[in-house]
Amino acid sequence: QVQLVESGGGLVQAGGSLRLSCAASGRTFITYNMGWFRQSPGKEREFVAAITWDGGRTWYAESVKGRFTISRDNAKNTVHLQMNSLKPEDTAVYYCNADWSLGVLSGTPGASWGQGTQVTVSS
Repeated sequence: QVQLVESGGGLVQAGGSLRLSCAASGRTFITYNMGWFRQSPGKEREFVAAITWDGGRTWYAESVKGRFTISRDNAKNTVHLQMNSLKPEDTAVYYCNADWSLGVLSGTPGASWGQGTQVTVSS
C-alpha cells in the first residue's frame, strides 16, 4: 500500500483560495488513480475530485466544479487540490485517497487514506 500525507489546510475567508497537497511514498505512485474526499461534522465522507494515474482525466463533484482543480506530479509523487472561491460550506477535513482500481474515479474510494487536513472557511 502507498502511504499518504496531506498538507496545506488552514483558515481562510470566503472567496479565498487554498492549495492542498498530498505526498505519497513508494515507487508505485504512478500506478494509482487518486482522489480527494472531505468530511464535515455530522456528515458522511463525500467525494470531491479524482484524477487518473497519468493525469489525463479528471472528475469533480458538482458542488466544486469550476472552483476546484485536481492535478498530480508523478515525478514528485504528489497530488494537489487547488481550491478557489471557497465557501463556508467547503469547511471540512479533506482526505487524499489512492486506488488501484477505477473506483475512485466514480467516487468510490480505494483502500489507502491520508490522515486528513482541516479546511475552515469563514463567512
